Amino acid sequence: MLYSTSEASEASGISVDTVRYYCKIGLVPRVRRDENNYRIFDEHDIAWLRGLRCLRECGMGIDQMRDYMELCLEGEGSIPQRKDILQNQRNVVEDKIANLRDMLAFIDSKLSYYDKARAGEIKYESSLLAPVTSVRDQQP
Repeated sequence: MLYSTSEASEASGISVDTVRYYCKIGLVPRVRRDENNYRIFDEHDIAWLRGLRCLRECGMGIDQMRDYMELCLEGEGSIPQRKDILQNQRNVVEDKIANLRDMLAFIDSKLSYYDKARAGEIKYESSLLAPVTSVRDQQP
């Protein structure tokens, strides 16, 4: 099956503008054109675009994506280098997940605090509503 740019966009989850941009900068290396000079994509292109979307969403930059693509085009011999790139990106994603878990824990603690305050189980206090003291008033 062949896809137009808009169909490739829908199938890959990448905006039409981004699909065009990726093609323009060479991140989709095998794109063909039809008799009207419109880009056409096959299943392999769609799979590649989906992979690019994933790499981009997990924080990989365009230059890194290009390096990865060039290694992919080299074939099986570049698998160790590609694995290194992906392992490094995996570490980035793991750090992001840890940060997201910390954010969730903070939000969960605030939600629990507010529930307890509203239920009268604890006294509500806010550092934003605390009286302002000058530096002179503070004890060393």
